[in-house]
Amino acid sequence: MSKERYIQAKEKWAAKQKASGVTARAVASENRLPPGQKLTEKFPVLDLGVQPEIAHADWTLTLDGLVTNNTALTWEKFNSLPQVEDTSDFHCVTTWSKYDCLWSGVAFTTLYELVQPNPEAKYVYFTSYDGYSTNVLLEQCLDDDVLIATSFDGKPVTREHGGPARVIVPKLYAWKGAKFVKNITFLDQDKLGFWEIRGYSNTADPFTEDRYA
Repeated sequence: MSKERYIQAKEKWAAKQKASGVTARAVASENRLPPGQKLTEKFPVLDLGVQPEIAHADWTLTLDGLVTNNTALTWEKFNSLPQVEDTSDFHCVTTWSKYDCLWSGVAFTTLYELVQPNPEAKYVYFTSYDGYSTNVLLEQCLDDDVLIATSFDGKPVTREHGGPARVIVPKLYAWKGAKFVKNITFLDQDKLGFWEIRGYSNTADPFTEDRYA
């Protein structure tokens, strides 16, 4: 399926679900498995149909926007930062969930400390090498399980899963975790990302089944 047809199909699916009355729940579920999800042992691959091949020598992560220290990290500089491991569950809006995913990389809080965002920064906008983008509230990015992951289950994140580095935001649907991450921008106003402008929820809470705008 071409990138354009894939995007069109996703847009139509969001519009169809919205028209059928699928809305966010008023009260969050307390179950580990969010409502409407099914467990899988596999790790399905979903992307825009583009999987850029990025050599470590060419990879750079830029952090900019409303920050004191604009920063561009090479692969070597990024991996010289303190490393963390975190085990979390992974919830895809296409209704599958995978438990106990072991990620390692650099905690978002480490990057926050490095660039020192200005007080007016309230939002984070992620862009990727494949043209993808998504947005997350800064306060949600500061949870202790959010990281830029370079390893999954003890092995480098593969190209098909967004390597060499991808964003992991476990408490939100997985489209909020940009694969192939290239740039992190701190903003004072919200800016909708790729799927958010195409009918998907801006807040993306799995436990209230907040899938669609």
